[in-house]
Amino acid sequence: MRRVGTGEWRGWREATEEALYGPSGFYRGPEGPAGHFRTSVHASPLFAAAVARLLCRVDEALGRPAELAFVDMAAGRGELVTGVLAALPAEVASRARGYAVERADRPAALDHRIEWLTQPPMGITGLLFANEWLDNVPVEVAEVDATGVPRLVLVRDDDGAECLGEPVAGAEERWLRRWWPLGSEEVPFPGAPSEEGPSDDVPSEEMPEEMPFEGARAEIGLPRDTAWAGAVASLDRGLAVAVDYAHFASARPPFGTLTGFREGRETTPVPDGSCDITAHVALDACALPGGRVVTQRAALRALGVSGARPALSLAATDPTAYVRALAGAGEAAELTAAGGLGDFGWLLQPVGIPNPMVDGLLADDPPADGLLVDVPDHEEQ
Repeated sequence: MRRVGTGEWRGWREATEEALYGPSGFYRGPEGPAGHFRTSVHASPLFAAAVARLLCRVDEALGRPAELAFVDMAAGRGELVTGVLAALPAEVASRARGYAVERADRPAALDHRIEWLTQPPMGITGLLFANEWLDNVPVEVAEVDATGVPRLVLVRDDDGAECLGEPVAGAEERWLRRWWPLGSEEVPFPGAPSEEGPSDDVPSEEMPEEMPFEGARAEIGLPRDTAWAGAVASLDRGLAVAVDYAHFASARPPFGTLTGFREGRETTPVPDGSCDITAHVALDACALPGGRVVTQRAALRALGVSGARPALSLAATDPTAYVRALAGAGEAAELTAAGGLGDFGWLLQPVGIPNPMVDGLLADDPPADGLLVDVPDHEEQ
């Protein structure tokens, strides 16, 4: 759906908000996200089944409460919450309550037992799961000008043309300095993990700034940090999980990641409602104290998703079962593939319980090389 542009210059945050969620916005279309790009949810029912197993682990950690919530953030058309509830064992399903959080209208065919909301419910006990939500929380974009000053990037909504606006200031400038200093490409950022593992140091305002270079860009993730903190605050007890393509302080992309998607293909981001507008997420900045980030590959393997091929002997004894197992192995391989969906980051944020993915509650917990970031406590931004 394309709306008529105004031709005015606006910051990327305001322009994206209107383009994605306005009356004629991209996410208001009847086809939903699945009509334009393939997420893990759409790739295989194995993903929903794995999330259902995680919900069961959370249920155990909570002591099997009378009501167990599953909150699907940025639910699209409710595909994940539907799949998770269907995959639960009968005893857990009898206590489970599903919530789909989405700005678009409720799909007519959605199970009536799933509650459709525009904001996460407050005071719940269970699992909040945000699959590719934060990358669509609109943010401002900054670019370094010829004098070395980071400025807000303005965009025209009718054609996507850009120009530089005012210098970045206030809370946004402080966020940049702390989490994404626009420095030289050659100098590693503070907090970079070494071969011995991630550093406990967090970029801070006191650290010396590097010399900026003209054209360096960053997406200012402050709205995402705020959105994630609000989502986590909706949990009374349980686990919050954010899944997204991510980057970390050790290797921020020097020119940012802002892009568009339309009908399965990457395209120039134009904020006119005709395409998705997305940018990778600084998950280390979003994380609250006690949070941890692992790869999707490690998380799904810990939840029983393996891309191992079935034994050839099965083909001789039960050809039909062999074909099913082979298809499942292919789907699992896609979900865990290096250079693809397996590289997603899973930000795990426990609230009032041990972290069921990394604190020993999973017997088949992955080896330490699956760990990306063990987030140290850091001050409020």
